[in-house]
Amino acid sequence: MVTVLRRYRRKSALAAAPTLDETRTLAANLAFWSRLNQTERDRLIKLARVIIREKNWEGCAGLELTDEMRLVIAAQAALLLLGHDLDPLTDAVYPNVQTVLVYPSGFIAPTARQGPGGVVTEGHSNLGEAHYMGQYGGPIIVSWRHAHEGGLDGGDGRNLVLHEFAHKLDFLDGVVDGTPPLKNKSEYDQWKRVMSAYYNDLVRRAHTGVPSLIDYYGATNPAEFFAVATETFFERGREMREHLPDLYDTIRMYYGQETAVR
Repeated sequence: MVTVLRRYRRKSALAAAPTLDETRTLAANLAFWSRLNQTERDRLIKLARVIIREKNWEGCAGLELTDEMRLVIAAQAALLLLGHDLDPLTDAVYPNVQTVLVYPSGFIAPTARQGPGGVVTEGHSNLGEAHYMGQYGGPIIVSWRHAHEGGLDGGDGRNLVLHEFAHKLDFLDGVVDGTPPLKNKSEYDQWKRVMSAYYNDLVRRAHTGVPSLIDYYGATNPAEFFAVATETFFERGREMREHLPDLYDTIRMYYGQETAVR
């Protein structure tokens, strides 16, 4: 019954071809747009429409959300799903995201945060958060300024929206551990072996100051490592494949996309 209702509600939204306004907005604001083929672009827009339509979007701290803002954020979130076996007409899209809260810029988070090296900060300034609140999930919180800048710069290895929505993919199995739902035991075995090795290597690099393609923030814990590695995979895929081939292959296995050749 849920699938039938979902199909009925989405049918009209997905039936229309991408509009000129949609394509112009994405071409002007997302660096990765030019690297996608037409099939990928059409699918991305359909997924973004679902995210916009089915999530509760709220502007915070006086921000007046526009359709263009929603589209730019939703399209970045949709990028993570392009290679998944997901039907935009019937399947759940980020079922553990009910609300997207958008601030003009950074915000003060009330909870404590432990960073690399075990340093804990209270009332820290933050750019985004993905909350875990059980089956139905908590909100995604992002800074519009940094979500926009992340979309425009597609090669620095940093993207706020990809980072926070990667957390939500991790949360889908009900465990916050840096391991999203995979297909079979073989994939889980590979994931554990490779991700653990690279996470431990990053922890060592963060403590000793050895340069790393993966941002040191990924050394905070395995969940942050997955989110940061996701940013690197989508924004610096060619370098990841060259210098961290096992990590590239493992993340490619999950996302189903060859970012190194885009």
